[in-house]
Amino acid sequence: MSIARRFALPTLLPCLLSSPAGLAADLFLDGEELPVVLTATRLQQSPAAVPGSITVLDRQLIEATGARDIPELMRLVPGMMVGYTKGNLSTVNYHGGRVSEARRLQVLVDGRSVYRPGLATVDWTDLPLAIEDIERIEVFRGPNTVSYGANALAGVISITTRRPADSHGTRLKYTRGERGVVDWYASEGFRAGSGDFRLSLSGQEDNGFSHTDEGEKYRDSRRSTRFQLSASHVLNDEQSLDWQVAAKEGSNQRNYYSDEEALIANVVGRGDTDKDVVARDYAGSVRWSFDASADHNVQVQSHVQRWERRQEWRACDLALSFTPEVGQLFALNPDSLDTLARLLRKRRGDAVETLLKGQEQALAKVIRDNYTGPDGAALRAPVCGDINTNIDETRFDLEVQDTLSLTDNLRVLSGASYRRDHSSSETYFDGSLSNDIWRLFGHLEWYLNEHIVLQGGAMYEQDKFSGDSLTPRVALNYLITPRHGLRLVYSEAVRSPDMFEDRVQWRYRMENLSGDSAGRDSVYYYAYANGPKNLDQEIMRSREVGYNGQFDFGLRIDVRLFHEEIHQMISEPLDITEFRPSNDNQMWFRGAETEIDWQIDRADRLRLTYAYVDFAATAKIDRRLTARYSGSAGWLRDWGHGWSSSLFYYGADLLNERRFERLDLRLAKRLRLGATELELAGVLQQRLDDEALTWRENLYDDRRQVYFSAQLEF
Repeated sequence: MSIARRFALPTLLPCLLSSPAGLAADLFLDGEELPVVLTATRLQQSPAAVPGSITVLDRQLIEATGARDIPELMRLVPGMMVGYTKGNLSTVNYHGGRVSEARRLQVLVDGRSVYRPGLATVDWTDLPLAIEDIERIEVFRGPNTVSYGANALAGVISITTRRPADSHGTRLKYTRGERGVVDWYASEGFRAGSGDFRLSLSGQEDNGFSHTDEGEKYRDSRRSTRFQLSASHVLNDEQSLDWQVAAKEGSNQRNYYSDEEALIANVVGRGDTDKDVVARDYAGSVRWSFDASADHNVQVQSHVQRWERRQEWRACDLALSFTPEVGQLFALNPDSLDTLARLLRKRRGDAVETLLKGQEQALAKVIRDNYTGPDGAALRAPVCGDINTNIDETRFDLEVQDTLSLTDNLRVLSGASYRRDHSSSETYFDGSLSNDIWRLFGHLEWYLNEHIVLQGGAMYEQDKFSGDSLTPRVALNYLITPRHGLRLVYSEAVRSPDMFEDRVQWRYRMENLSGDSAGRDSVYYYAYANGPKNLDQEIMRSREVGYNGQFDFGLRIDVRLFHEEIHQMISEPLDITEFRPSNDNQMWFRGAETEIDWQIDRADRLRLTYAYVDFAATAKIDRRLTARYSGSAGWLRDWGHGWSSSLFYYGADLLNERRFERLDLRLAKRLRLGATELELAGVLQQRLDDEALTWRENLYDDRRQVYFSAQLEF
């Protein structure tokens, strides 16, 4: 194809949309095999026929980024907001809202949801998964409750690991660099009997951010060790069995107990034990697939998971904090207790009469008089004890899925599933809490002719806590050719309140006391929070117009225009001293996204993404955690003789009122040593802005980071 024709095609696109099919077929060639995606509807479909926008991150792209974590890969997805609460606590959200919790994204690893049931989050740092084991990531950008149930409100991130049959041999990798980076990976793939196996072990360490905005050392390092064993068995010509077990153990640092957390600051000294979190994750899954005929497939899969979090520390507060009057004042009005504490710290207790009224004033006077009176020495003495936020969460999933081609033009997918979530924590739930969820789902794909595809689907879900819900989706795709399609999509989605939001019974119990003159075995802190137990589901309505095209000269384009509305949002901060979740908030997004991926030739690949998101929200924090402009650009180059490089730019205008811009460069050299292949690589990350990362406390000593890796394959 001539250069002139290459550059003419994008210009001619608007004309082609109204041109006869014959002209389109002449210009858009279909010689190569069509690529397929799976995440959108659970059916294998060409990207042009998908009822929505989907981003595919393939193995070449994942390796070229040099990324150590999955959230960093999400910067390649248009409209995805990536932030950090701490160095060992990253967050990912689509379009925005409260980016500090991944409440509205469903995240799957080989079909297994890793969305924690109790605390409504995805622990990206603690996934029992090495990035070296990932073969492909498909990101469905938009609501997809229809296919994956509640919590797929904003989108779905589906991670697929490498097939054991494609992993034969040994791989060893070691990475070391600035900021305490020490990563290692080892895998062995082999065949035994009727099955292929892959065993991998990996570890990861780094020091997180260097210091806070006040110049204090930031305690947010992480350490983890991971194990995964995957197997695939071909039972006969019609049946296959795949199973996997995985585990992770590690620790994430937390800051020391702070004086400001005490009722009366600057009286009780800093605690002597940190709040580090010990995390252990376990997962197992099995999938049986049966081809009843060339047009009929049945799958049965089951997943079992367990999350264990241990966070224990020793804290001190005044004996005053454990008196009945303090508890009663907190129950009436936490703000009044804060006012009283501030006045006592400043020795202005007499101002209680002017700043507080009624019963709050009466209780405040009693507390003040006890604290400042002649017998107040005992109340001003510190009481110390052990506190924890330990929690265990488990999930069991069982699902049956049936895929049937009724005719050459009509396919139907249907299924049913049962899920049981269980959380156990004395601090968060005063014991244990369980939830049962039943689902029925279906999707229909009907080719009315060679150009028009009508699709519809629905998910019925019965949640013991949230009740029943029915979410539909309908889409119309016009295929100019099998590789180029326009789409119109309307979908609805829901997100069920999680256990923490709706059912929490949050209270800290202090044990193993010292300094307590009353001789008690344990005491409860005055602060507590109880869930309302009546929260409704969040509801999203989404409208989308889009185009997906794959040209014969390696160019792929996806364009998405969207308008999304979320009603009955739960946006309030979930803090123990201010726990007031409600369905009183709403937010809407509208804008445009584009993704361009161009494999120019065997040596060069260009990739561009851009997202413009206009938004409005009733909650201020939702507005702060949404970037209006964001995007990425990448150039991958194979220089020959084993040399390769990649250059990436990532940018977002404002996320929590902070700009983000970074340039990443990776340079690699592959060497063949007989049957062994050695790859040496270096990664340079250079921040182009002078901001903290997401939150003001997240600061590095140096805007640059460098790390190196060596990988052996044999």
